[in-house]
Amino acid sequence: MQNLTPSFLHAVRRITPFGLCVWLCLAPIARADDPAAKAAFIAAAFTNQNPEEKTLWLDKTMKADIKKILRHDYPALRVRYWQAGTKTLWVLDEIGKYKPITLGVVVQDGAIEALKVLAYRESHGWEVKHDFFTRQFIGARLPKNNALDRRIDGISGATLSVRALKKLARLALYCDAQVNTK
Repeated sequence: MQNLTPSFLHAVRRITPFGLCVWLCLAPIARADDPAAKAAFIAAAFTNQNPEEKTLWLDKTMKADIKKILRHDYPALRVRYWQAGTKTLWVLDEIGKYKPITLGVVVQDGAIEALKVLAYRESHGWEVKHDFFTRQFIGARLPKNNALDRRIDGISGATLSVRALKKLARLALYCDAQVNTK
């Protein structure tokens, strides 16, 4: 107790039972950036394989294409991914309404093999995390104009989250095409 600051001790003394309950309920949301979720997704995607972590450096043409997909500039100069053979795994972020959604996408032979929401930070639209929604993306391709080859049904009240996932799926397929055509 000697190393704790007086302001911290004062705050601890003022916690009410209600405040403690709220904090315990919201603690899992605050830990949305759990690296174990990403590691588990990578391990599940590459069973009995050792994927190599790689970097896709974005040139001007790729940045322009990505801007068309996302409808805004991509903030980074590179995208990290994992690859074993022709299978690639992408962990990407996009803003839903206010906060980023982290999505893991596995692409095999130009089609989405798996898609999972790894971290959802918004207060609304969380239904996009469920399998009933993400299953729609399995097998999707990006044949032309960087548009998915299938219609993805939306979820009432989660329009911006659905839009974010569709953008990230398209981005993963686009990046996979860049990697596997070189």
